[in-house]
Amino acid sequence: MNDLIKARGLTKSYGGTTVLDSVDITVPAGTIVGFVGANGAGKTCTIRALLSLMPPDSGSVELFGEPLSASAGDEAAVRAKRRIGVVLDTCPFIGDLSVKTAGDVVKAAYPTWRADLFEGLLRRFELDPKRKVKDLSRGMGMKLQLACALAHEPELLVLDEATAGLDPLARDEVLDILRDFVSDEAHGVLLSSHITTDLEKIADIVVGIDHGRILFDLEKDAITDGMGVARCRAADVERIVSGGIAEEGTLRVLRHERSTDVLVPDRFAFARRFPEIACDACSIEDYLQLVLKGEPR
Repeated sequence: MNDLIKARGLTKSYGGTTVLDSVDITVPAGTIVGFVGANGAGKTCTIRALLSLMPPDSGSVELFGEPLSASAGDEAAVRAKRRIGVVLDTCPFIGDLSVKTAGDVVKAAYPTWRADLFEGLLRRFELDPKRKVKDLSRGMGMKLQLACALAHEPELLVLDEATAGLDPLARDEVLDILRDFVSDEAHGVLLSSHITTDLEKIADIVVGIDHGRILFDLEKDAITDGMGVARCRAADVERIVSGGIAEEGTLRVLRHERSTDVLVPDRFAFARRFPEIACDACSIEDYLQLVLKGEPR
């Protein structure tokens, strides 16, 4: 399987504050990689470093198997970037531009631009070509960016909170587009999102980041199909920890005022060992919260 993006050891500091700390991230062809973390965790900084919009202090990035250079005169880097469709967390177009003119601006940078595809996406997204960018809602601005990203037929999509601001029906439509996109196994997607339920529908891999460090990089099914969250009493915790269901240090315990959650690696084995304790399937949100806030046991 080819890697469309492969980054190793990315570091970045601003004014003595580390925003990226030895970040490794890979997007294999044929996959959708979900990128999760709290606000300020480093998702957008990582994406900007991958696209050389924010050159890292150290580390390396490969796009389509070739080293990425931040040099403006590097033709290989320019060609690689033309193979990427990008949707950033805020709409980058000047507010007085019309939707159609915004597309014309992007068209100038991409020899592979297809006007018919762009126009079709505008119709699908119900975007009026004459409408001014400044009059678009956040969600409609995201749709405009997505139309521009897809219209030059990229091989890789990099999306920073692309479903933010969209209603549930519109989000499902975007997810359908991403599924269609990766049906071509040469394509891939890197999608950062706070809406983890969206990632549960489409992601193949989930990567978590906090304070600029990668916390985990797992197949989504390993989280949602195998792991569990035991909902128990505080008095049950020691019994669970000593129950032989996991290696030492792999459980996570999060105590609430009236209950305790325990992250377990195999909910089916847990149910056999402790049938009297409720154990729910683990969501991506559960896993992120327990890894971030839970006590290792």
